[in-house]
Amino acid sequence: GTKKESEFSGLLSFSASFPVKGTLRESRQLAASRRLCSGISFPVLSGCLTGAVNLKSSNRNPVVQEFESVELSCIITDSQTNDPRIEWKKIQDDQTAYVFFDNKIQGDLAGRAELLGKTSLKIWNVTRTDSAIYRCEVVARNDRKEIDEIVIELTVQVKPVPPVCRVPKAVPVGKSATLHCQESEGYPRPHYSWYRNDVPLPTDSRANPRFRNSSFLLNPETGTLVFSAVHKEDSGQYYCIASNDAGSARCEEQELEVYDLNIGGIIGGVLVVLAVLALITVGICCAYRRGYFINNKQNGESYKNTGKPDGVNYIRTDEEGDFRHKSSFVI
Repeated sequence: GTKKESEFSGLLSFSASFPVKGTLRESRQLAASRRLCSGISFPVLSGCLTGAVNLKSSNRNPVVQEFESVELSCIITDSQTNDPRIEWKKIQDDQTAYVFFDNKIQGDLAGRAELLGKTSLKIWNVTRTDSAIYRCEVVARNDRKEIDEIVIELTVQVKPVPPVCRVPKAVPVGKSATLHCQESEGYPRPHYSWYRNDVPLPTDSRANPRFRNSSFLLNPETGTLVFSAVHKEDSGQYYCIASNDAGSARCEEQELEVYDLNIGGIIGGVLVVLAVLALITVGICCAYRRGYFINNKQNGESYKNTGKPDGVNYIRTDEEGDFRHKSSFVI
């Protein structure tokens, strides 16, 4: 035992004089030191701990759809500790919270997650709020390197809901028109496509000979379909589909009518209104010339006269009970 201890001490001193890592000499020294440590029947130095806990994951970036299950893989590849301490933490919005601690599930995953195998974490019925960074930490007290950790980023995809579509009901020929499509639930953000009479529309009407009589641009990121000038061929039933990796959804069909402006009818209507106004004006002038308005005025004034002669006043006495002259007529 004394001989092995002296050899081990000399080997450590010899190793200290070659601090550069990765050399063949260091590899041979490390192998020799491990052989000596395995032959020592009692602990001499902590350097005799040959184990080093190491972790790996079969998938560091799992992607899962909402309401499905997912496994966060954390596997111990090397350790001399039979019962290491396992911890899982969730990092979201710069906040860190325990997921697995003190041998039980913690936080919002309680009741829908469990430790799978020895260190992996399985989550059932994942929701969009589970999208976060998860850190698996292992502490092995009996290993030379006691602590190791691995980071896993979980992405939960959410299927779009039916988008909200806005289509103008009627637009005159030659005027501009904009159709809107918007969805706010899906993740990743959905892309949009428009259909007219069940036929998909290209992003640019000029790129497809089938739509040479149209002039529109479709933005698949925002869902807007813009017509610079509508034509009769643009009439039809329109609907929009929002889609991402988790699925798709569409809005109800809405009709767009493109109509011609009846210039002749508009001019005719204006002429009719002008003719009616002219007739009313002529009628008023004729009535005035014939004295209808003057006679009415005079008749109105005659009704206002009392009919009593000038210079005569009437008084009433209590005895007579009737009117009598107060003064004589002036002749």
